[in-house]
Amino acid sequence: MLKQLSMAPRSRKQLADKLRQRGCPEDVGARVLDRMEAVGLVDDEAYAQMTVRSKQATRGLAKRALAHDLRGKGVADTTIEGALGSIDAESERALAEAVAGKTMRRLAGLDPQIQARRLAGVLARKGYPPSVVYAVVRDAVNDAPEHQRD
Repeated sequence: MLKQLSMAPRSRKQLADKLRQRGCPEDVGARVLDRMEAVGLVDDEAYAQMTVRSKQATRGLAKRALAHDLRGKGVADTTIEGALGSIDAESERALAEAVAGKTMRRLAGLDPQIQARRLAGVLARKGYPPSVVYAVVRDAVNDAPEHQRD
């Protein structure tokens, strides 16, 4: 169990699944996890906040994708809402623009329609809402240096 935590932070459900996988009885696993929670080794709130910060910084994920990821790891909805509470519409839009900027460098020289389609796909897969995707794609493609008039 401690080996699992030493590799990377884990949610309570992930640790419970690992114990179950190793043949540990449910009641024993629950007591172990309760004790680990009591001493601060297992903390779903801290795990959720760390995951949100990390995945936004490294992968540029939007709130929807982050919530989906945390739900899959067994984090409670109230904990997820708390971790995502610091992300407002403006910061999510700014993150989408940063992702678009990186993506547009790879798409330089392509037809504007192809750029728009590919960029929209990237942003949609990262969980951005359609209204943000549309606005960011429009701005990114229109502001691309190869589409500017001399």
